[in-house]
Amino acid sequence: MACIVMKFGGTSVADVEKIRHVAGRVKHEVDAGNSVAVVVSAMAGVTNQLVEHTRSAARLYDLREYDAIVSSGENVTAGLLSIILQDMGIAARSWQGWQIPVITDEAHGSARIVEIHGEELQRRLESGEVAVVAGFQGLEPSRNRITTLGRGGSDTSAVALAAALKADRCDIYTDVDGVYTSDPRIVKGARKLNRITYEEMLEMASQGAKVLQTRSVEMAMKYNVPVQVRSTFEDKPGTLVVDEDEIVEKAVVSGVTYSRDEAKITLRKVPDRPGVAASIFGPLADSAINVDMIVQNISPDTKSTDMTFTVGRSDLDRTVQVLESHREDLGFSDLVAEEGVVKVSVIGVGMRSHTGVAQQMFQALASKGINIQVITTSEIKISVLIDEAYLELALRSLHTVYGLDVT
Repeated sequence: MACIVMKFGGTSVADVEKIRHVAGRVKHEVDAGNSVAVVVSAMAGVTNQLVEHTRSAARLYDLREYDAIVSSGENVTAGLLSIILQDMGIAARSWQGWQIPVITDEAHGSARIVEIHGEELQRRLESGEVAVVAGFQGLEPSRNRITTLGRGGSDTSAVALAAALKADRCDIYTDVDGVYTSDPRIVKGARKLNRITYEEMLEMASQGAKVLQTRSVEMAMKYNVPVQVRSTFEDKPGTLVVDEDEIVEKAVVSGVTYSRDEAKITLRKVPDRPGVAASIFGPLADSAINVDMIVQNISPDTKSTDMTFTVGRSDLDRTVQVLESHREDLGFSDLVAEEGVVKVSVIGVGMRSHTGVAQQMFQALASKGINIQVITTSEIKISVLIDEAYLELALRSLHTVYGLDVT
């Protein structure tokens, strides 16, 4: 008997009929003799609605109450799926994050899992009961408060649960049938990958690909959890996320991704002295604001510096508030915030052994008249920040340049 963790995203459980279809998927695994834990997201659109209600209540709100509000959507899905499974004659019950419990740190809104005490859940699984777990949720024990794991956090819930249960595999069901070389809604020549490395998937997730949450891939790689991305609505193989050693021929570039969730901030005429970067980014880290691309330039007077960096659009107001509250200490003259930008990235483990990948990217964008605002790189990734109006043109051009189009 295998232990399987199945995760279903919001589009897979968008209404009661789709939840009934999901129940059929679960029943198939149960009938095959497997022990099954199911992790569910909120029904499609519900979390966005709850977030909007919160923002309508107050522009700057208590993140502990935010978590109490937005975590409620998963409870509804878990309860509905449990009821439908019971109606099919399958022993099942719903579990909220605090009932397992899933212990997290205190970073409300983007908490990290510290440990999972899954002994009782494991006992129930061994007795033949299906565990339907509300994803995205955790418990901060020092204040006994509900936490959430950030957008897409149900993926992390599923992989963490699979690691805790020592599951044979973790299947992530979604509305696509696997991981593609780019967004097929924009790039018509995009093709599905049969396999992708943990590292490539991690970069894709962190650079905007919405198939898996970044931290879920980190956890899968750390605990060697076998992950498969599959379609909820089509019965065919998906994309396996595996160790690099399991892929014989490595492409130079495996995918081209993008992120619209970007906002650019520039601090002008910051005093150029040792420790200036720490004084800027320290308060942002203390406020649990994630900073991504960073560029520092010396101002014309050579005595000050301009600092440009990106944050998530949802963090823009808080970022501005934090920086303005430290204006006197930081000493910058102006703060310029901009939302109309996107990040485009090319990713592939083959970059380690090939030269000229960046030059190809820059030349392709230049040939289309696309200006690059910020550049960052890693061993297997190159990212650029561009004007949002050029997103689709940039994706299609780069996908073709690196030979990723379907032939």
